[in-house]
Amino acid sequence: ISYSPESGTSHSCAPVREIARTQQVSPATGIIYGFATGYFSCVVPVICLGFTIAVSLSLQGMYGVSLAALGMLSCLSINLAIDCYGSIADNAGGIAEMSGAGLDVRRRTDALDSAGNTQSAIGKGYAISSAVLVSFALFGAFTVRAGISHVDALDPWTFTGLLYGGMMPFAFSALTMKAVGKAANEMVKECMSQFPRIMRREIYPQYARCIRISTDAALREMIAPGALAILSPVVAGVLFGTNCTAGVLIGCLISGTQLAVSMVNAGGAWDNAKKYIEAGALGEANGLGSNAHRNSVISDTVGDPLKDTSGPSLNIVIKLTAIVACVFAEFIGTFSTPAGGPLWLS
Repeated sequence: ISYSPESGTSHSCAPVREIARTQQVSPATGIIYGFATGYFSCVVPVICLGFTIAVSLSLQGMYGVSLAALGMLSCLSINLAIDCYGSIADNAGGIAEMSGAGLDVRRRTDALDSAGNTQSAIGKGYAISSAVLVSFALFGAFTVRAGISHVDALDPWTFTGLLYGGMMPFAFSALTMKAVGKAANEMVKECMSQFPRIMRREIYPQYARCIRISTDAALREMIAPGALAILSPVVAGVLFGTNCTAGVLIGCLISGTQLAVSMVNAGGAWDNAKKYIEAGALGEANGLGSNAHRNSVISDTVGDPLKDTSGPSLNIVIKLTAIVACVFAEFIGTFSTPAGGPLWLS
């Protein structure tokens, strides 16, 4: 699983260098190549997870899947350390730039930050993959509590749930990405209002106001995505029965996994392609401040909400929907027929 994000986001591998070369043409081509890299990076993790689930389920049933999930979660301390590395290196680069350190210092911190982006993608890949196994084990617990012996894709309510569950991660991602856009617009307006007055030495920088914008947006804009993840399995079960909820869980698990992996790796690839250009790997004419560099900054800006907001949060959505469904399984069962359909049909 770690091989896929490393090969897709490291500047020493072909995909990132390919994205960097396309930035010489236009930002659109770089964005297209970045999305292609992210989508292709789903192949290896999905094959690994499918093989793991198939073997563990065949040998020991849901108990085997639970043990596989526990095995991945046992690497949690390493994953946290890997994930924190990138943030530390990024902040070190920011401090070096603000303190007026020399270009040689900034080049070293950029190299560390580039490696940190790759390490962060690896850590997020582990987190998403472990969420898949945990969610599948919780799905098994839900079927037991809800009295479901088997899940039939040909059942109309199950298939309806599959469609809705497959849509959920996209709706959740749209809400979180739009939240980032709103907060960014407010932040830019605030900075543009302060900057002329700061340059005229009329005021000192008002850092607290910028921090308040980010904090307020983070709390306010997460209400709708949180409600979507928490209420969806319960509402689906109450209206359409336990079979529909089972379909929601499966659909959310399948689409959420691949969407999360593609977002995280595409964002990391765009970021490292920018740093690859800044390091002068494409020549002085395409280095810092060039047209290729400006194009890469646009791509990196597109990738930031993908790799830092929407992608990592989807593994929480995958687990949270399964946990909520498991907790309310008996309650949902009271609104279902013995066959798992909606009670209002009977």
